[in-house]
This record gives sequence, C-alpha cells and structure tokens, in this order.
Amino acid sequence: MAANEQGVQSASGMQSVTVNMVSDVVCPWCIVGYQRLQEAIKTLDNIEVDIKFHPFELNPNMPEEGQNLREHIMEKYGISEQQSAQNRARLVEAGEQLGFSFNFTDDSRMQNTFKAHQFIHFASENGLEEEMKLALFKAYFTDGKNINDLGVLVTLAQTIGLDKSEAEQALKSEKYAQAVREEETIWMQRGIQSVPTFVIGNQGVAGAQEPATLAAFIAQAASQQ
Repeated sequence: MAANEQGVQSASGMQSVTVNMVSDVVCPWCIVGYQRLQEAIKTLDNIEVDIKFHPFELNPNMPEEGQNLREHIMEKYGISEQQSAQNRARLVEAGEQLGFSFNFTDDSRMQNTFKAHQFIHFASENGLEEEMKLALFKAYFTDGKNINDLGVLVTLAQTIGLDKSEAEQALKSEKYAQAVREEETIWMQRGIQSVPTFVIGNQGVAGAQEPATLAAFIAQAASQQ
C-alpha cells in the first residue's frame, strides 16, 4: 500500500502524483479504467504518475471451480439474459476503443481471484506488479484462461520474467495470503465498496471514468502539493 497519496516533486523537477488503483482482475471495467487512465496520463504536461495497485475481490466467496459468467452476472445483479448480453457488447466496444480485446463466450466463467492477488503481490516484490496485473487481465478476458489455476499462473509468471520455481513456491506456501487479506481490509475500511476506485490525492474516484475526468483529478492533486 502506498503511504504517499499526495503529489510530490520528483527528482526530475516534474510534479509526481501517486494514483492508487483498487481493482480486481475479473472486473471488466477495471481494465477499461486502467486503459482510460493511460489515455489521461498522455495528456498531462510536467506530471509524472505512479500507479499503485491494490486488491479487491468482487466475489470473495466464489468457489474454486468458479461459476458460469452469464449465470453469475444475472444472479448477482438481477438482470435478464438480454441485458447481460447488452452489457458484454458495451464492454467489447469500450475495449476496442482502447485497444483491449474482450472475448466473451457462453462458457466464460467468473473465477476466484485470491491466488491472483497473491501473485500480484509476489510480482510487486520483483518490480513487476503492473506487468503481472496486465498479464492477468489479458489471460482472463482475452485468452479465456483460468487465472485460479496454479499452472496458468506460473506460466504467466515466466512470460513476464519471473522465476518459475519461486512463483510456484510463493503460491503453494500462500506466503502472501495474509498480506493480501490485510490490504483488502484496509481499503474496505476506507469506504471502498466497488471497483475500479482510483484514490488520487485526497479524492476517491469510483468507476471507469473518462480520461479527461481522471486527468483533471490528477492535475488537481499536483496543484495541491
């Protein structure tokens, strides 16, 4: 968890703002929000943005085998099959506009993400937090992989340059389980109940906001140094 949520002066003389992003890797609007944040950053002059990721489980009680995605969404939000299909179509379109591919199928499954969050924590200790987060988003939404599977996770670790045996041991030992639980609790105690939520300066910004909105919050945080 980043202790610094305020903007500071970087060594290069530019303003530096930390954006704390609370998210889950099976949350489609989280990757949309991340991509929109990247678009926002491109528009900022003389402001460096440091993104810190923090865990949130949309479905902490999801069984190991997961659940059919369409059935899960319909049950959880009380919507019809047609509404579920319309929501997926909106996501596909939003992804296309941002260069991210959502490949939903009738067999897509909602998955337990506790292992994935532990894996992100492991990657962060090796300086590869963002790479791991993005690899998980792509594996789940684009490639249809089971990101609750040890073999899938270890393979992803290798693709971003992590050691296979270290990655496997980190998951099997649940070395980071307690750290993930503690951090989830901290952010829930701060009032975060949905994701994505961006904590920028002293402001909590919920939802996959448009780039201009995120850029405005970042500029405001920088100006309040």
